[in-house]
Amino acid sequence: MRKIIADRLLTSKVTIPHFYLHVEVDAAPLMSLRKQINEQAEKTTGNKYTINDFIVKALINASVAVPQVNASFAGDHIVQYASVGVSVAVAVDDGLVTPVVKNAETKSLLQISREIKDIAARSRDKKLRPDEFDGGTVTISNLGSYGIDSFDAIVNPPQAIILSVGNIVKKPVVVGDEIKPGLRLNLGLSCDHRVVDGAVGAQFLAEMKKLIENPALMLV
Repeated sequence: MRKIIADRLLTSKVTIPHFYLHVEVDAAPLMSLRKQINEQAEKTTGNKYTINDFIVKALINASVAVPQVNASFAGDHIVQYASVGVSVAVAVDDGLVTPVVKNAETKSLLQISREIKDIAARSRDKKLRPDEFDGGTVTISNLGSYGIDSFDAIVNPPQAIILSVGNIVKKPVVVGDEIKPGLRLNLGLSCDHRVVDGAVGAQFLAEMKKLIENPALMLV
């Protein structure tokens, strides 16, 4: 596994012209909505939603809204994908795997949440099928649970972007002319410049920011 990781990431870093963008978003609305949904979900579906579930949903919606990021470089042309396959980075004992939530744009938040829990558990138990690693078009890597505030991930070829998600941090923020306590989340975007230009990456992160700060938009 380490050899495969080494080969793929070295190839990515050497052959893909990376650039990096960051945006800080207000996570308070998302935290509030998640609390409300979980209180109800425990009585109905029994599913407990994680912050990552919502961020994955935002990633899917943003990839549909800004389709230029849902693509890859193929030498003399760019491949534009018709559907969104989210590669979810999962830490395992031996290293890292990226199973895929396929046709993600067709799935509800509940379906996405349950599927991520399932593939993460089976990743750690080494029970994933080879085909469950195929079909990824964008990747998400979340190190927030490890206390990391922000980081820059390496693009997962042949994809054009990888979203890096940090920890939700309580910090003072300026609201109008006042300083108030707030909850802030740092999102990083690593892009293949052969496919995604800076303006496109900025549009994508702006869409992510809009969805996370207005999370009800992800549910309609």
